[in-house]
Amino acid sequence: MTDHTLHYFNISAFQNHLLDWYYENKRELPWRENQDPYRVWVSEIMLQQTKVDTVIPYFHRFMEKFPTPTALAEADSQDVLKTWEGLGYYSRAKNLQNAVREVVSHYGGEVPSNPKELGSLKGVGPYTKGAILSIAYNQPEPAVDGNVMRVFSRVLKIEEDISKARTKKLFESQVREFISEEDPGGFNQAIMDLGATICTPTSPACLFCPVQEHCIAFAEGLEEALPVKKKAKKQKPVAYLVLLIKDEQDRYVIEKRPDEGLLANLWQFLMVPIEEVGWDHAANWVHDEYGLDIKISKRKGELKHVFSHLIWEMEIYEARISGLDELDGRLRAVSKEEAAQFPFPVSHQKMFTYME
Repeated sequence: MTDHTLHYFNISAFQNHLLDWYYENKRELPWRENQDPYRVWVSEIMLQQTKVDTVIPYFHRFMEKFPTPTALAEADSQDVLKTWEGLGYYSRAKNLQNAVREVVSHYGGEVPSNPKELGSLKGVGPYTKGAILSIAYNQPEPAVDGNVMRVFSRVLKIEEDISKARTKKLFESQVREFISEEDPGGFNQAIMDLGATICTPTSPACLFCPVQEHCIAFAEGLEEALPVKKKAKKQKPVAYLVLLIKDEQDRYVIEKRPDEGLLANLWQFLMVPIEEVGWDHAANWVHDEYGLDIKISKRKGELKHVFSHLIWEMEIYEARISGLDELDGRLRAVSKEEAAQFPFPVSHQKMFTYME
């Protein structure tokens, strides 16, 4: 796509065709019921790397429990994680609550409409900032995610690798040229809906596309070849022995994960990195790490959990411990019923079926 081509592109007609289609066909989504910036913010954070159908029930529950920025700011972080439980990418919840606390303390609970102030909040990147400013505050700011890059890579025949940061900057500048000044929120949401329902990653429904006549890739038969994206690296498999450790009162020993990193602040059953420790030394490793003397007994099952960058391959065993004293640090001894009150990642929620 060249500046010369853009010069002859009928942007006004593109906007009209897109927006007419959107208002006739837009998806009825709970966060579209009004333009409240907090609701828009929560929905956009939840929608990152997560499908719309998955997000809808979580959004309802979250907004019912934390209906205002003040309610979320004052909430216990473990309660927030429990409400987010199962949605994945838990750092989103932590960053959202931290940012909302800043909104309450610095901006009186009002989500900033100033781009610089909004963009300075934890977890508010260019896309989320653009979505909030355009949808809630009617500002012509681009909101560029994978859907948007796919649509514009085809419409404008942009053949740059969309996995590169500089390419995203290119798309942001192009969308800024196209965005409707009169209805920027509608425009951004229309592009999102178009990418989700018509201009899909494979087998795009070009015959039903409202902007087909503007699409350079369609005219040249290149819609299936775009966007250009390098293949992601294969996930690394990591083997764990997961221990359902029970004491004499049939309580289970659970552990709180570190404050930073993968699944931060969630709870789990004890995990032994088998490749590092070896099967024969698993009990010794637990003693060295936690000061617990355990006896590993029967095998309960196995689970595999896939992350974007790695795969947990988990073998689950029951273990027994006697004379359990008061636990220190990040460990707790809880009944099966009590365990259900703690926020666990999906992989460890599945282990509840093995608890007796």
